Amino acid sequence: MNTTDSRPLVHVVAGIVLNRRGEYLLSSRPEGKPYAGYWEFAGGKVEAGESDLQALKREFAEELGIDILRATPWLTKVHAYEHAHVHLRFLWVEADDWTGDIQAKEGQTWSWQKAGDFTVAPMLPANGSLLKALSVPRRLCGSLSSGLSGENAAGSYRVVPHHLAEPQHRNILIDADTLAAAGKMPAADSVWAVIRRAAQWHGIQDADVAVWQVGSREAAEAALARLQQGVSLPLVIAAAPEYLAQYQARWLAAGAHALLADSPTECA
Repeated sequence: MNTTDSRPLVHVVAGIVLNRRGEYLLSSRPEGKPYAGYWEFAGGKVEAGESDLQALKREFAEELGIDILRATPWLTKVHAYEHAHVHLRFLWVEADDWTGDIQAKEGQTWSWQKAGDFTVAPMLPANGSLLKALSVPRRLCGSLSSGLSGENAAGSYRVVPHHLAEPQHRNILIDADTLAAAGKMPAADSVWAVIRRAAQWHGIQDADVAVWQVGSREAAEAALARLQQGVSLPLVIAAAPEYLAQYQARWLAAGAHALLADSPTECA
């Protein structure tokens, strides 16, 4: 971002709202607003004195007539539009964390969509990478040495270590040092970069998913601090069992996408 740009930095929250089928709520921008007719995750500007959650509750009540009860942080992004720089904080709202019947209170259209199979267009430019991130499962099993498995709304999902990957494997797990030595991203639909130190974080921002391998209290605290600052890509934490037990509630509350015991496990 150009720090000398005179356009204002606008703080905005948006909700990743799920229903009981695991679908995500998208709505179109109403007439009279920039990018009218484009599809987005609903939300709006954070007003002075509001927390992110307070702003999200107000915006959803005003725009769609539903009550947001709870939300947790997910991703944070900065996007440069023609009219402003927008600091976007996306909050995750599970199916049990909102109530009410959706109403198009501003004349917009809305739709429930499935990750990996979005059928509405055009999409707001800032949301391109989000659609891919939504395909990443939030429950995983397996190990970093043999690969990870999970499911999303489109079906099964498998991540294979780079050295074991074959042409049919499209989601690749690779160590950050190996990635840096290669100097480019492997050919894959999704690249999961494994880090162990805070200093490695900025070197993996072109990856699709970050995996933080936690084997010490220092690493556990560093991962928590990173989440509290905001992450621009889904962060999966693979932790030794003792640190998983101690930190899992705090990591999840701060926005960890998924947690995994960093020990050999079989998928049930």
